[in-house]
This record gives sequence, C-alpha cells and structure tokens, in this order.
Amino acid sequence: MDLVQIPTSEEFSAFVESRIGGRAENQDSYGWKETPFGLLVTVCDGMGGGPGGKMASSIAVKEIIAGVDEGIEEDTYGNILIKAIRRANMAIIEYANENPAYMGMGSTCTVLLINEKCATLAHVGDSRIYQIRGKSKVYRTFDHSMVFDLVKQKVITEEQARLSAQSNVITRALGAKYDVEVDCVELPYKAKDRFVLCTDGIHGVVPEPELIEMISNRDQALGAVTDSIATTIDGEGRNAGGEHDNLTIAIVEANADSEVKAKMNPRMKLLMWVVAAVCALCLIGAGIGAILKGNGQKEAETNSDASTVIQKQVNKPDSIINKE
Repeated sequence: MDLVQIPTSEEFSAFVESRIGGRAENQDSYGWKETPFGLLVTVCDGMGGGPGGKMASSIAVKEIIAGVDEGIEEDTYGNILIKAIRRANMAIIEYANENPAYMGMGSTCTVLLINEKCATLAHVGDSRIYQIRGKSKVYRTFDHSMVFDLVKQKVITEEQARLSAQSNVITRALGAKYDVEVDCVELPYKAKDRFVLCTDGIHGVVPEPELIEMISNRDQALGAVTDSIATTIDGEGRNAGGEHDNLTIAIVEANADSEVKAKMNPRMKLLMWVVAAVCALCLIGAGIGAILKGNGQKEAETNSDASTVIQKQVNKPDSIINKE
C-alpha cells in the first residue's frame, strides 16, 4: 500500500504506510479520524489464520474509531480510549461467535489520541508506540508478549527478545477473552516530537537504536521518512528470504508544545528539595553568625567604655578623691 498523508489541523503532521511484506495477505489495518477529543490514529495487527486476522484488525480499527467518536465529553481521555478498545474487543468476540469460521481470530492495537493539551496512548499486544524527541526515545510501550515478560524479569535482554523464536507469542490481544486489560498513559509533548505507531513487522526487524535513528531523521520531510522506514524494513525482509511479516507504521509529529507540561522526575524533585534545604540552612547559619558577631561587637564596645570610665576614675587627682 502506498504512503498516505493523514489530514490534520495545523498543530500536527501525520503519515502512514502499510505493506504486505512476504505474506499472502496484509492482515494489518489502520485508521484515523478528527474526533471531538482530538486527532485519533490507530494501527492494529490481526492474527488467527485464513481471513480471521484481517477481519479482526479491521473490526478493531472500525470500533475503536467509533468508540472514541462517540465518547462522553465528561470522561477522561484515558477512559475514552479504554472503553473504545473494550468495545472493539467485544465486537471481535461477537463476530467470531456468530461466524464459526472466524473462531480464534484476534488483533493487537495501538491507539494515539492527540490534541493541544496532551497525547494519550493505549495499546494491547506487541504492536508499539514510541515518542521520539530529537534523537532520543522519550517513551515506548512495553510489549504484551511472552519474551518481554522475561525481559521484565531480567532473564533476557530486549535484543534477545527481539531475536527469539518465541517473539510472536503474545499474552494479550483483542478477541482473546471478554475482559481485556488495556495499558494507557497520558503524556505531554514538545514541538517536533514524533509519535510512532508500528506493528512488530517494523520494530521486530531491526535493533531498536537503528529504528530510532531512522525515525529521528530530520534531513527529509516526514512523509519521506515514513516511506523510507517502510522501504528499508521491507528490503531487510526480502534480503532475508522474502517471508517477512506485514509491516505498518504511522508517524505523527507535533508542531507546538502541549498545554500539559512534563512533571518533574521524582529524583530531581528530591534533589531540588535537598539543595533548597541546604541553602536555607546556610542562610540561617549566616544570619545567626551575623547576629552573634553583632552582639560580640556590642559587648566589646560596652567593655571598652567601662574600662575608659574606670581608667578616668583611677587617674583623678587625690585632692578630688579625698576632699577632706
């Protein structure tokens, strides 16, 4: 599928591209919409064999968009996304129950809801969302997969997880069970930050530092960067035998800072409190020292005056002292 520019307001720029890779069918799906709560972008990776994977990811995209679009204004952005994703989960399960040929189908999902206030991210499965600032990773979702559970336990590294034969075994998916757990976070952003939604057909092919370097490319326009990443990953797959996974990537770039600002790191906050306390103690100590010094000077002056009086009395003529 060709590169697609996502229509947005002047506050954001966005592109998406999806390719079939080396598979018979592209079971990835994506979608977007300007909702009452901001720009919504979602990327989903279907699974289940036969037509099930494509059906599941298509249902997920459709229901997530509809769920957000119909969200309650009084709700938080996070709750709006979670409810929309749970709605998609139920829709997949119900479709499979009504159509036995689709039993066992499911889908991952990544969802970005971004407006002038903040960016809200939600995901289920091993598709990812990155927030890139400059050349650095500010935030990244954590895969719901068997190998990344081992990463959490520090049994293996993330690179070992990427290369593992079990890397495609996921622990959460839409359509797997009635009660789906959704990871959701609200983040501030700065101008030129890039939010990247991608399936494992993108992030599972190259080491993460290499992927971040490609995302961070500022020498090309955003659309060219998106297309270049898809082309590079597709080429890697073809060079490896041509049986590589479907690959989908969406990049949304902010053109201004969010209204919500980043909260201070707890360690930095503690350090600032310590520094402030030390400064306060120093000031208090200096004040006490000045007071003591002043009192000392006054006492010395008093003693000096007393000595002068005594000396004058001692030096008086005898005739005055002994008047008789």
